[in-house]
Amino acid sequence: MLIQIKVLAIISLLFSSQMMADGHITKELKITDDSFSCIRDMTKVGSLYVSNLNGDSAATIAVANSEVGGVYPEGSLVQLVPTEAMVKRKSGFNPATEDWEFFELKVSKTGSNINKRGFADVVNRFGGNCFACHIKAEKKWDMICKQGHGCDALPTTPAMISLIQKTDPRCESNEALTAEEIEAGIQLKKLLGG
Repeated sequence: MLIQIKVLAIISLLFSSQMMADGHITKELKITDDSFSCIRDMTKVGSLYVSNLNGDSAATIAVANSEVGGVYPEGSLVQLVPTEAMVKRKSGFNPATEDWEFFELKVSKTGSNINKRGFADVVNRFGGNCFACHIKAEKKWDMICKQGHGCDALPTTPAMISLIQKTDPRCESNEALTAEEIEAGIQLKKLLGG
């Protein structure tokens, strides 16, 4: 009976956590609506905001700042705009997407709601498939799209992106907009059919 209990305990441990190569046990990364908050609470690297849901933001920031590329650590969260996110999952989670999971979010003053999550089937508000764009990034960039990484250009300007980042409704306060960003807002509204 005692042996059966020990075997069940070991099986339970294996299913509820993952053994890392160095022998440490880590829990499976659970991603919920609460995993996503004000984009500007993350670290800005170029035009992207990055953090790490496992607490290893320093490693994520190091890869994001690298001029030669690299593989993002598990738990890395990368966002260009508040309504879209990528999270790096454990190695082997989804080899086709280099272990990235894509999220389309609904954001409001009350927080975030995961509207859609997945791998090859998540579509952004411009009708673009996240995976179809990110797979074009050169291998060394670990599917992260920036200018010069091999991805298709976005249908937005840098001023439009800045406007969207500055007006994240989840943030306690928003930064003042420049005249260029205000004009970009008018153009963005037209782009979105408004």
